Amino acid sequence: MTAKPELLATVFTDYICPFCYIGDVRLDRLRDDYDLKINWCFLEIHPDTPAQGMSTDALGYSGDRWQTMMDNLAVLAAEEGISFRPHTFTTNSHKALLLAEAAREAGADIFYSLHRALFRAFFTEGQNIGDEAVLTRLARDAGVPDELTSRAWSDEKYEQRLQLYLATAQQLAVRATPTVFFGEQQRIDGALPLSVFKKLAREGAAAQQTQSI
Repeated sequence: MTAKPELLATVFTDYICPFCYIGDVRLDRLRDDYDLKINWCFLEIHPDTPAQGMSTDALGYSGDRWQTMMDNLAVLAAEEGISFRPHTFTTNSHKALLLAEAAREAGADIFYSLHRALFRAFFTEGQNIGDEAVLTRLARDAGVPDELTSRAWSDEKYEQRLQLYLATAQQLAVRATPTVFFGEQQRIDGALPLSVFKKLAREGAAAQQTQSI
């Protein structure tokens, strides 16, 4: 069997971003053709939102713009077979991002189990992933060691990594989530069509292969 070509990606994402959920599913589709290795950069998009959550009405979008976004989201979700609850509630993602960052140290299988559970819990099941008790249960179910979960919220190094991702996003003029880079030139801003993911993945993989020769 021929080995799949390696594809390196850098992804800026947040677990309270519905379009990031779509983008994550589309990225996963690329694993059929590539040995996909992702550098996850967790980016908090609404840091002022309280952990107890609030109505999405408070985000400041006009009614027409919000409806257009939700209509687009419904189309994308249907394309990917994702079940979304009505998106009327948002929350603070800071502790979820810290937890995901720490979970990377537990290995890829545990990280991805938690990673997918966070999206599913918030957007499909309607759980508040700003709640520490909810996050603790999701982490335990995903196999994250309790000690690592505790350190996620107490060890300053994880906060520093989030600050580094924020600074990097500013340097790269990242203005949307998800933002995906395949190498330095191939960039996706938002949950664009799967055909765009595939096209830029091909270009990125080819460029990376050339650089490694």
